Amino acid sequence: MEEQEKRYAQELRREYAPKSEEEDKLAQLRALDGKVRRPAQIAAYLVGIVGALVLGLGMCLAMKVIGDAFAGGIVIGVIGLALVAANYPAYRAILNARRKKYAAKIVALSDELLSDGQ
Repeated sequence: MEEQEKRYAQELRREYAPKSEEEDKLAQLRALDGKVRRPAQIAAYLVGIVGALVLGLGMCLAMKVIGDAFAGGIVIGVIGLALVAANYPAYRAILNARRKKYAAKIVALSDELLSDGQ
């Protein structure tokens, strides 16, 4: 058998073999970590994208690229800047709130994994 075929057979075996309790706990731990991080990341991307678009719209208006609304463009640009500036603090707030919510489960599960290995 070629080396590539052996690797493929090993991957398939790993996929279909029954999971050990430790692998199951590790999968649960990864899932919990995703539940903590994913909402904060999604919110950060959305706020960042919206803020950048609003800032760009304000710049276009202020430079008279798409209309003749200099003062309105400045106001809209400042709103976009505020959204962009608030993005990281909002991300941290959501992340910290989610960490508090799932901290006990994650610590308990990681303690189980670490104690099983010893």
